[in-house]
Amino acid sequence: MDEKQLDVAKVVGGMALVLLGRKLEGLSLFGKGIYDLEKKYREKHPDLEPGFDNRWAKAVEFYEETHQDETNRTLHRWGIPMIVGGAVGLLAAKPYKTPWLVSAGAFALGWTLNIAGHAKYEKKKPAFADDPLSFVAGPVWDAKQLLNKDKLSAPSHFKSQERISNN
Repeated sequence: MDEKQLDVAKVVGGMALVLLGRKLEGLSLFGKGIYDLEKKYREKHPDLEPGFDNRWAKAVEFYEETHQDETNRTLHRWGIPMIVGGAVGLLAAKPYKTPWLVSAGAFALGWTLNIAGHAKYEKKKPAFADDPLSFVAGPVWDAKQLLNKDKLSAPSHFKSQERISNN
């Protein structure tokens, strides 16, 4: 296992510890993994201009590049809010009580949707493995997608079937 894989394992392991009710240890391990991944990201991109705006622009650009498949995007539109809401609940609720269990279920289901989207449709690994700022860029991208549309639209392959059946 190389250093980057170890850092990804820290991130995933930290999330697993939070999911097991070990909040402090989980957050510590998750934070260490994110810190180490970001350090490697900056080493790999020495030409990156200083400042958060430049870093943010690169993160959003990379997130867009790694989320091209419409079905994967749809799964993320559902999965990311479940992950974020689940994470808030896991951190706020007392472990193994009903609100915590609901949060754990939402968190796990959200990750299942995202991983399925990458494995089956996108055929690319999740963005955070190469750019840890994707943990923030993802939910922001998701919110932007939802706010820029009056309603949730069906994936494009369903729309073309609709047009065919209406003619």
